[in-house]
Amino acid sequence: RARHTGPPDGGWGWMIVAGCFLVTICTRAVTRCISIFFVEFQAYFGQDYARTAWIHSIVDCATMLCAPLGSLISNHVSCQAGIMLGGLLASTGLILSSFATSLEHLYLSLGVLTGLGFALCYSPAIAMVGKYFNKRKALAYGIAMSGSGIGTFILAPVVQLLIEQFSWQGALLILGGFVLNLCVCGALMRPISLKEDHKTVPEFLEQDHVPETEKQDLKRMSICSPLIKVWSHECLCYCSWKEYDFLLMPGFMVLAVSVLFMAYGCSPLFVYLVPYALSVGVSHHQAAFLMSILGVIDIIGNITFGWLTDRRCLKKHRYFCYLFAVGMDGLCCLFLPVLQSFPLLVPFSFTFGYFDGAYVTLIPVMTADVVGTSSLSSALGVVYFLHAIPYLVSPPVAGWLVDTTGSYTASFLLCGFSMIFSSTLLCFARLAKKIKRMHLQSLTSDTGIKQHIWTNGAIAYSVTAELDQKDVEFLAVDTKSCRNR
Repeated sequence: RARHTGPPDGGWGWMIVAGCFLVTICTRAVTRCISIFFVEFQAYFGQDYARTAWIHSIVDCATMLCAPLGSLISNHVSCQAGIMLGGLLASTGLILSSFATSLEHLYLSLGVLTGLGFALCYSPAIAMVGKYFNKRKALAYGIAMSGSGIGTFILAPVVQLLIEQFSWQGALLILGGFVLNLCVCGALMRPISLKEDHKTVPEFLEQDHVPETEKQDLKRMSICSPLIKVWSHECLCYCSWKEYDFLLMPGFMVLAVSVLFMAYGCSPLFVYLVPYALSVGVSHHQAAFLMSILGVIDIIGNITFGWLTDRRCLKKHRYFCYLFAVGMDGLCCLFLPVLQSFPLLVPFSFTFGYFDGAYVTLIPVMTADVVGTSSLSSALGVVYFLHAIPYLVSPPVAGWLVDTTGSYTASFLLCGFSMIFSSTLLCFARLAKKIKRMHLQSLTSDTGIKQHIWTNGAIAYSVTAELDQKDVEFLAVDTKSCRNR
């Protein structure tokens, strides 16, 4: 295990980026290409839109629902072992799916088993990139996450060709062999130990998400105990059991709620773009080509947005870049029902694909900005876990709307408004935070409160000149008890 005081921003980190790039090809690109099988499954098993859509939903849901399991194995066993195990499970699921005789069989093999395998690979690989990069983090994520777009661009026409040559059963069998490359990706994930992973007591107390009551207990123990180093070790042990304290952070709570609406809006489009194109008279090859366009433009969105948000002028505005990209994808969904020819659907694929790649790149970057690098793996597990329920529910709901109304309009409008609401929620949350900060600053300047810093050993405390009587009595009692001991 390599030891560093901070992320190396290069070196073996570029191999980690390459490994994550391949992981996104084998997981997210393959998941997107399952939509190409949609019409084949529907015709072969003679089922409606809603029942057939459950296949794609369960794959996505299992991938995101089990993301915390992938983080847990990565944190406590090994990132390499977790990704290799995930590759074996995903490959087994695809191979078993090629022998399916019913939709229920596909729900279990292609949905649950393959989705579980993808979950063990996806979030740990993304978290490893965040551990190796800091200054060029957005660019590294842009390159790594572009695997989803490149994979979709290449695999979409290839899968369509495989279906025509070997039927959907043969295509799934070949994809099962292809997904075994996840085991190679796992071998590239060399562990790294950062200084941030071993926090000291002062650093622990400085975290915003640590409850105030716990901070007071820790401060009193530090003041009264001369054995600060022994207690620090106990605190580190305590911290190791508190891997999910970031859940109490207001910024993370808002991000989590917005992710729910964003995930609901983005999922159905990848399921229904090809069937919708076919319904308006587009040929099979042109419909698959739309997915390819979406994939290759997704790459441009990944890399260019990653590079741009690493620039000094935009680095501090990543939050607004993210919500702008989500909002633009929502607008694209609102306009989709009026685009009923191949020449009109091509610009849609360009626009939606670009902004999809943009916000996907910024999800781990924003998560790292909110919770820090040390909690990134666990936080990403939770973020992708939150994708699970929307991914499970939204395609069947969209399919039910199609079956009920006989049109895709209601489905696409619901997706668009959901993504716009996600963006609007983040915008209002940031404005509320800014207004609150300005209000506190005005109160401080009006009352003329001065801040004094005093230290005790290794810990620095900040108190105002106007302590209330209870705080004074509390400090006096603590000081007296320490002297008596």
